[in-house]
Amino acid sequence: MIKIKTGIFSGSFNPVHIGHLSLANYLCEYEGLDEVWFVISPLNPLKLTENLLDESKRLELVRVAIADYPGFRVSDVELKLPRPSYTIGTLEHLRNIHPDRDFTLIIGSDNWKFFDRWKEPDRIIDQFSILIYPRRAYPIDDSSLSSTIRAAKAPLLDISSTFIRQALAEGKDIAFFLHPASYKIIKEEGLYQGPYLCVRE
Repeated sequence: MIKIKTGIFSGSFNPVHIGHLSLANYLCEYEGLDEVWFVISPLNPLKLTENLLDESKRLELVRVAIADYPGFRVSDVELKLPRPSYTIGTLEHLRNIHPDRDFTLIIGSDNWKFFDRWKEPDRIIDQFSILIYPRRAYPIDDSSLSSTIRAAKAPLLDISSTFIRQALAEGKDIAFFLHPASYKIIKEEGLYQGPYLCVRE
């Protein structure tokens, strides 16, 4: 059976922006993935957990942003698993319920640099493929790559959710940094309209 090559792009997406979307688009079109799943994380054990927009709202913002692209899918799997959520648990759970798919973990080179701090990193490496995308100031060590761990030659887009939240809190018009459907909800509902949501995560 030929399995569907599915990339798992996990994050807080607080909020999702064109950097996330452009990267996922590139990985589908140029790195051999059939689909990219945006997995909404409720809590990252290695980051600050306060000041996150409600998870159901972050899920909605991603859902409307990817609605028109058939290669994208949003997943709430980590919102249903025990917390704190760990990547190894998420990947194994997805593999168990989707035996028709071949899952690849998508992470930035910044996370790859500290991958040894993750829960059971060797188990992830042994069981799943990893696709690393570039982040500024975090070059990828070629010696860490293998047949199942590879570097994507994706364009480097220096856009962060921290920047987006700060700009929204300052009342900036950043319509072209967000998908129009997401931006419409953010503006209509007054999301991220305060300095309390500008903490880096």
